[in-house]
Amino acid sequence: MPTTTNLTWTFPAIGVFHCAARHPYDAARQGTLAPGNPGEVRLLPGRNFEQAVRDLDGFSHVWLLYVFHHNPNWKPLTAPPRGRRKVGVFASRAPYRPNPIGLSCVALDGVDGLTVRVRGHDLLDGTPILDLKPYIPYADSVPDARTGWLETAAATAPVWQITLAPPAEARLRWLEDQGVAALRPFLEQQLREDPTSGHRKRVRALAGDRWEIAYRTWRAEFATDPAARTVTILDLRSGYAAADLAGARPDRHGDHALHRAFQVAFSLT
Repeated sequence: MPTTTNLTWTFPAIGVFHCAARHPYDAARQGTLAPGNPGEVRLLPGRNFEQAVRDLDGFSHVWLLYVFHHNPNWKPLTAPPRGRRKVGVFASRAPYRPNPIGLSCVALDGVDGLTVRVRGHDLLDGTPILDLKPYIPYADSVPDARTGWLETAAATAPVWQITLAPPAEARLRWLEDQGVAALRPFLEQQLREDPTSGHRKRVRALAGDRWEIAYRTWRAEFATDPAARTVTILDLRSGYAAADLAGARPDRHGDHALHRAFQVAFSLT
């Protein structure tokens, strides 16, 4: 039995998660908020995991246990997206934990050898996976469970509907064809609740009741209708100045060529 002098354990990863989300702000706040978000667990070879996944494909959902590998530090208090005050980290799903262990329930799409395909996740590419467990409704679902501070927060956080104007949709699809796969989910996740708040978002006001949100080196312009609780994304554009794309500054993100191609594709030069 463990004692106070033997409470440290080491767990090797059983596999690695792969998906389009590569940066912390790409991840969904919860997997259920991104039901179409695909990804896959690639289990490590040589450890008999081919046998370990036998019969797993009969389940519709699985639990993923994993490491928050982007978070080396923890915080005792955190400000959740739905809250307006800090709560204890143990009363939240925040990734900044004493032991950086994540737990997500995801939909299971299939098992192909050592590859477990899922969707509706909130993980990042390269996430170390510690374990897989089947979701079992009679054991895992508690319909009358209380949700603490969320019971009040949920009532004050209405969901806004997101639409894209035709020019913005055309530009977004072009970027997706070039491999910028995480931009659409980012916009949907960031703007679906309290879209003009600067709290934990890179949002700024523009002229004429319009707003802008930043995603890495890209900018999306949007307008809101508070009465209808709708957000219309009007335009997507480069966040670089013309001098940057002309080579006046180093290409730190390695994407100047993509931005120049974007300018040419939409006759913005």
